[in-house]
Amino acid sequence: MAADLKSLLILVTFFMFLDQFALPQEQNQFIFNGFKGANLHLNGIAKILPNGLLELTNTSNIQVGRAFFPFPLKFNKSASNSSDSLSFSTHFVFAMVPELANPSGHGIAFTISPTMELAGAVASQYFGLFNSSSNGLSSNHVFAIELDTIQSPEFEDMQGSHVGIDVNNLRSLKSAPATYFTEGITKSLDFLSGSPMQLWIDYDEVEKLLNLTLAPVGSNKPTQPLLSTSIDLSTVLLDSMYVGFSSSTGELASDHYILGWSFSKIGKAQSLDYSKLPSLPPRRKPKSKEDLIIILPSVAVIAMLVAISGGAYVIRRKKYEEIREDWEKEYGPQRFSYKDLYKATKGFKEKELLGSGGFGSVYRGVLPSSNEHIAVKKISHNSKQGMKQFVSEIVSMGRLRHRNLVQLLGYCRRKGELLLVYDYMPNGSLEKFLFSNSKPNLSWVQRFRILKDVASALLYLHEEWEQLVLHRDVKASNILLDANFNGRLGDFGLAKLYEHGTNPQTTCVVGTLGYIAPELARTGKATTSTDVFAFGTFMLEIACGRKPLELQLDPEGTILADWVLQLWKAGAILDASDHRLEGEYVAEEMELVLRLGLLCTNPMASNRPSMRQLVQYLDGNVTLPEIRLEGARIEMMSIEHNFNNSVSANSFSSSILSTGR
Repeated sequence: MAADLKSLLILVTFFMFLDQFALPQEQNQFIFNGFKGANLHLNGIAKILPNGLLELTNTSNIQVGRAFFPFPLKFNKSASNSSDSLSFSTHFVFAMVPELANPSGHGIAFTISPTMELAGAVASQYFGLFNSSSNGLSSNHVFAIELDTIQSPEFEDMQGSHVGIDVNNLRSLKSAPATYFTEGITKSLDFLSGSPMQLWIDYDEVEKLLNLTLAPVGSNKPTQPLLSTSIDLSTVLLDSMYVGFSSSTGELASDHYILGWSFSKIGKAQSLDYSKLPSLPPRRKPKSKEDLIIILPSVAVIAMLVAISGGAYVIRRKKYEEIREDWEKEYGPQRFSYKDLYKATKGFKEKELLGSGGFGSVYRGVLPSSNEHIAVKKISHNSKQGMKQFVSEIVSMGRLRHRNLVQLLGYCRRKGELLLVYDYMPNGSLEKFLFSNSKPNLSWVQRFRILKDVASALLYLHEEWEQLVLHRDVKASNILLDANFNGRLGDFGLAKLYEHGTNPQTTCVVGTLGYIAPELARTGKATTSTDVFAFGTFMLEIACGRKPLELQLDPEGTILADWVLQLWKAGAILDASDHRLEGEYVAEEMELVLRLGLLCTNPMASNRPSMRQLVQYLDGNVTLPEIRLEGARIEMMSIEHNFNNSVSANSFSSSILSTGR
C-alpha cells in the first residue's frame, strides 16, 4: 500500500512538472508557462531566474543575451507533411523594465536562425543578430521580429516603441508603432512601461501571409493584427532552423524578460496560462537626488553625443548620396550602392587605380559583403539625355554570358558620374604585354589563343545572343586577361553612352584612331562590319607587336596595314612578325593572321568577312582562299577623326588591301 502511494505521488509530481512546461512533441510544438527547469540553450548574459522568469539581459551596458529551443526544427519547403512545412505559429509574453524611466534600450527579437551562436553578432542596435558587415547579407538566412525601443537612423527606424519584420537585415521590411485593436479602437503600448505584453506571430506558407498581433497581458487576442503582410520565406528558411530570442542593450539598458512561450508547426500555438506565468521582480525605487546629480549630466552628455552622431550620419549620407529615379526600381538587383563601391575601392584611392582611358578611370576593389574582387569604371556623364535608355542597355548587357566577355555585374549613379562594375581581371590589359619591351613577352601560342578568344566573343555579340550588340571600340587596351591569360573582351557597347549624351545635330565618331572604318568616319553609323575592321587592325597588332598608327615614332604616319601590305607584295610578309617573338611562331598561323588582318581592313565594307567566317578561318575549319594582289592598292579619301579632349582633328590617307570580290 505504501509503495502504491509512493508511485502515485511520483506520477502526480511528474504530471505537475509537465503542466509547468511541456516537452516537445516530435519537436514540432512546445509550451513553456514559465521556464523553471526548462531545457533551453542560453548564451551571452541570458539566464533563468529561480522563479522561472527568463532574463535575456539585465541593466548591464552593451550586452547580448539569447535563448533558443535546443533542438532544430524542420522547415522543409517541398514537404507534404504540414509539420515539416514553412508554416508556424508562436505566442509569447515579454516585458522590458528600463534602468531609467526613459530612454532605454534596445529591445528583443524573436528569431529563426540556422545557428544558435550567431558568431560575430554585436549588441546595441544590432540585437545580437548581425554586425555592420553581415547586416543585409542574403547568406544570413535569419528571420526576426524586432520589438524595438530606440530609433536607429541607419536602419530607417521609426521613433518610440515599434514592431518590425526583419529578413537578413535590421532595415525592416515593414514596421508599425506598438498598438493593438480592441472594440474598434486603436490603443498605444509603451514597451518601456515595465508591464508584461504578448505577441502572436502566425505564418501561413500556402497564403504566404505573415500576421503579427500585439496586446497587453490579460487581453484576448485581437481579431485585427498589428501587421499583416505577404512574404515568401522559402528563400530565407533552410530545412533545419532554430527558434528563440535574441536581445541586446546599448549605452542605456533594460531588463528584458520572457515570461512564457508557446510554439507550433502543426497549427495554432497553444494559449499560455497567465496564472502560471512567473511574476516580474519588484520595480526599482526612484532615483535619489544624489543619483540624479550623476544621471542628469550623463543624459545631457549622451544627448550631445546623439546629436553629434546624427550630424555625422547626415554628413555620411551626403558623402554616399546617389541619384535614384523611379524608373530604376526595376533594375534593383543590378544596382550597387555607392557606399559599397566607395569602401570596395578604399575611397577610389590613387593606388587602386588600374588605368584611365577615353571612357573613364578604372579602379580595383573588393566588395566588403562578399570579398569578391571587382573592377569599377567611373564615367563622367552630366547629361540626362538618353540616360534611361543607356542604363536599360547596361542592365541588358549584364545578362550577356560568354567565357570571353568581361562580365558586367551592375551599375551605380552618383551626381555627374555613372559607375560600372565588372569582374576583376588579375592580369590587366593585353596592351601592357603587347607593347612592352620587358621580358618575358607573350608567346605566339598565347597570342593566337587570345585572338581566337576575342573572335569568339565578337561572334557571340554579333550573332549568338538574343539581340545584336556592337562593340564599337575593339582594340588591345580593351582586351583583358584573366588569371590563365585567356582573352576577355571588355567595354562592349560603351560608345552608346556618348551617342546618348550628344546633341543629335552633331556628328560624333566614337572610336580610336587607326581602328575606325572609313564608312564609320563618313557616316557615323556603326555596323558589324565596322567592328570587323577594328578586329582586323587588332589582328595586325597581335602579329606585329605594333600599334596601328604611331605618330610619335613615325611622323609620316605610316599605317600598320599599309606597311604589312607592302611586305606581302614584296614576298616577305613574315618580316612583319613581332621581332620580340624571335621567330618562335608557327609560320602558317602567322601568315594566316596577317592576311586576315588585311582582309578585315578592306576599305569596302562588303568585301570584309563576317565574324563567323573569321572564327572558321582561325579554327582551321575553312581554308582561306587565295587572294590576288594585282590592283589591290586603293587610295582612300582623306577622312577626319574626332579626338578626345577636343584635340584638333587629323586627316590622313591610307592604302589598304582590296580583294576585288
